[in-house]
Amino acid sequence: MGKPIGIFDSGLGGLTVARAIRGALPAEHLVYLGDTARVPYGTRSAETVVRYAIGCAERLLSHDIKLLVVACNTASGVALEELRSRLDIPVVGVIEPGAQVGVRASRSGRIGVLATPGTVSSGAYERAIHAENPAAQVFAQPAPLFVPLAEEGWVTGEVPRLAADRYLRPLVEADVDTIVLGCTHYPLLHETIHDVAAELLGHEVVVVDSAEATAGALGDLELDLEAGSEGELQILVTDLPGQFAASASRFLGRPLDGLDIRAVDL
Repeated sequence: MGKPIGIFDSGLGGLTVARAIRGALPAEHLVYLGDTARVPYGTRSAETVVRYAIGCAERLLSHDIKLLVVACNTASGVALEELRSRLDIPVVGVIEPGAQVGVRASRSGRIGVLATPGTVSSGAYERAIHAENPAAQVFAQPAPLFVPLAEEGWVTGEVPRLAADRYLRPLVEADVDTIVLGCTHYPLLHETIHDVAAELLGHEVVVVDSAEATAGALGDLELDLEAGSEGELQILVTDLPGQFAASASRFLGRPLDGLDIRAVDL
C-alpha cells in the first residue's frame, strides 16, 4: 500500500473535505484526524491553534503520510505557514483553494464569503482572494447557525432557509455574483444557500464549495498518486461523542459501517 494522505480538522466538519478528496482521487488512502475533544478551534487564541495544529500534524506523520491537508479554516488561517516550515511534505489548507476558485468564477469581482465569526474576523479569505486578484471586493458574512444546523442534519426546509435568508441579505445588498463557503460544515447546506441566494438576487449565483476546491487543488500537486481500486479511509478522533456516528455519516455522505474508527490521544 502506498503512503496515505493525512487530513485533520478540529472536529468532524472536515469529513466533507475527505469526502471530496475521495470523489476526486478514489484510489488514495486517507487518514482523517478529528480533534473532537478540543473542538471548536475558532474560539481559541492563534498561539493555541498553532500548538493544536502541530500536535495533529505530528500524530498524522506517524502514519507516514505523503501530504497533509488542513481541513480546518481556523487552522488554515493561522497555522499553515508554521506547518509548512516544520514539515518536509506538502501542506494544503482549505482557504487558498476556495479563494482561487472564487476569483476564477467571479465576473464582477464582487465576492461574498460565508464563514464562522472567527474565520471572518481573521481576514484570511480577504487576504487569499486579494492575493489572487487585488482589485476584488470581498464581503465576508459570519453565519454561525449553519454549524449546528449541519450537525443536526437540518439542511433543507424552513429553518435553514430562514437562517440563509438572514445571512445572505448583506451579500445580496453588496450584489455579489460568487459566494465562497468558508467553513467545512457549510457544504451540507449548499443547495439551500444557493437557492435562497439566487431567489434574493434574482439571478444565478456561483456557490464555491471549498472542500471541492481543496480536492481539486491536490490534482495540481506533483504527487505519487495511487491508481486502481478504492483506497482505504481510517478515522481517528480524540473523543467519541454520543452523536458521532450520525454526524460523521452526514459529513462523509455514507454510513460508517466497515470503516476503521479509532479514539487516540494527542
